[in-house]
Amino acid sequence: MGDAEIIPLGTRGQPGRGTGRAPSSAARGLAGAHGAPHGPPRRAKPPAGAAPADPAEDDLHEDDLPEDDLPEAEPAVGPVGVPDPVEPVEPSTAPTTAGRRAAARTQERNPLAQVSPAQWLGALQTAAREVFGEQWEPQLARLLAFWRRRLTGDYPVDEYGFDAEVTERFLLAAVRPLARSWFRIEVRGAENIPEVGGALVVSNHSGTIPVDGAMTMVSVHDHTGRFLRPLGADLVFRLPVVSALARKAGATLACQEDAERMLRGGELVGVWPEGFKGVGKPYAERYKLQRFGRGGFVSAALRTGVPIVPLAVVGAEEIYPMIGNVPALARLLGLPYVPITPLFPWLGPLGLVPLPSKWLLEFGEPIRTDDYEPGAADDPMLVFDVTDQVRETIQQTLYRLLMDRDSVFG
Repeated sequence: MGDAEIIPLGTRGQPGRGTGRAPSSAARGLAGAHGAPHGPPRRAKPPAGAAPADPAEDDLHEDDLPEDDLPEAEPAVGPVGVPDPVEPVEPSTAPTTAGRRAAARTQERNPLAQVSPAQWLGALQTAAREVFGEQWEPQLARLLAFWRRRLTGDYPVDEYGFDAEVTERFLLAAVRPLARSWFRIEVRGAENIPEVGGALVVSNHSGTIPVDGAMTMVSVHDHTGRFLRPLGADLVFRLPVVSALARKAGATLACQEDAERMLRGGELVGVWPEGFKGVGKPYAERYKLQRFGRGGFVSAALRTGVPIVPLAVVGAEEIYPMIGNVPALARLLGLPYVPITPLFPWLGPLGLVPLPSKWLLEFGEPIRTDDYEPGAADDPMLVFDVTDQVRETIQQTLYRLLMDRDSVFG
C-alpha cells in the first residue's frame, strides 16, 4: 500500500466526476423547487423491513442523458479525512419561507415620515381656514397676541378685578350660544340704555339658579356694546370658582359704597333687588315680584344722579320649575335653599340642564333722578316712592310680555 495511488472516495477513479451516476428524477425535482446548490441530494433511507430499491430503476447513467442535462462538475475533494472548506453564505433579503412577509422598512412602519414639511404646512393652513375662515391669519395673530399678553401680564384690570378682555372673548362668548340658540332671547327697548355715562339697570330675578344675570349681561353687550357690571350677593363671592369668574366678569359686592363708586365712574350697573327671595320662589308664584328690599339701589341712584332703567325678563321662571325645597339640607350646606324640580334630583346631573323656554327682555324708559334736590336720598318716603314706581313698572311689563308670548317654549 505504500506505493499505491491514493484516489479520493466517491470518484470511481475519475477525479472531479463523483459517482458517475446522474441524480434521480425525484432528486432533480427537489433541487429545482428549493434551489439546492450543493450537488446531488442524498438517497432517502428505506424504512425498516422494506426491500432495497433497485438502483437501476431510479438512477440513470450519465451516458443516457443529453449533454445539457448532465450535472455540473464539482471540484475535486481533498484527501480522505480533510473536510472541505465552508464558504460563507451571503444573507438574502428575499423571504426564505413561503408566506413569510419581508421585514418592513422604516418608512413603511412610520407613514408620517414620508410627509414633507410643505405638506404639513399646507394641512395646517387648510385647517386654520376651516376654523377661522378666509381671514384666519389676522385672527390667529390676535389669538397669539392675546396669549402673549396673558403670559406677560400686560393687560388692564380695574380696582374691582374686572377683566374686559377675558369677559368679552371667553365668558360672554361661552354663554352667547345658550342665549341665542337655546333660550332664543328677544330684546326690546335696548335704545333706552344710555350709550355713555352711568346708569342703573333694575331687573326682576327668577330661575332657581341665577342664569338670568348672565343672559342679561350678554344681551346688553350685544345690543349696546357696553359691559353690565352686576351687584352680587355675599354667597357669590364665597364660592371658590364662581367668585373668581364673577370678579373677572365685573361683578362686585352689592353694597351702597361700591354701587355709588361705579355709578360715579360712568359704569352701567345691574341690580336684582328681589335677591334670593325672587330667584328661589316656588313655581306657583312665578312672575309675582317679591319685596324690593329697603330701596338701597334708589338711594345710590339719587346720590349719583344717574337714570334708573327698569328691566322685565320673561322666560327664566320656566328653566328650572321649583316644586319643592329641602330646608334641612340647605342649612347643612349653608345655602338659601336646595331646590326640587321635575327633573332634579331624579335624573342626576341631567336634571341640571335648563329647559329651553322662550325669553323676552324689555328695557323700559329711564326714570330720571337728576331732577331731585340734593339730599333727596336721605328722605325715606321719597326713596320708598321711587322704589315702588320701579317695581310697579317692571310688574306691569311682565304681565304684558306674558300675553305677547305665544307659548312657554314657542
